[in-house]
Amino acid sequence: VQLVESGGGSVQAGGSLRLSCAASGYTYNRNCMAWFRQAPGKEREAVAAHYTGTATTYVADSVKGRFAISEDNAKNTLYLQMHSLKPDDSAMYYCARGLYSSCGATPSISIFDVWGPGTQVTVS
Repeated sequence: VQLVESGGGSVQAGGSLRLSCAASGYTYNRNCMAWFRQAPGKEREAVAAHYTGTATTYVADSVKGRFAISEDNAKNTLYLQMHSLKPDDSAMYYCARGLYSSCGATPSISIFDVWGPGTQVTVS
């Protein structure tokens, strides 16, 4: 089972990036999938999540209206589209697979069992 993120980079404030997370080694679309981020000295926080088999998504208040999560089940790939990026969005971004089809009201690190190595996003 493997998750591999890509698409990070350095952008100016106001710019956009699309992160991708390629999943392999298991049957995709049976688990909640989420994006987390962690900035230096800060706790890892959930950014967005998609609840398997539904149209339900979670988006953190700090990125609502700017970030969107989506999936391409045919490609076993999770995406995070990010617009209007701010310096506060700078962090390592991680893709994660949940233990269940639901991520809960607010995705908690404890219910995610597989993590990617992360991709760095720097906004200046």
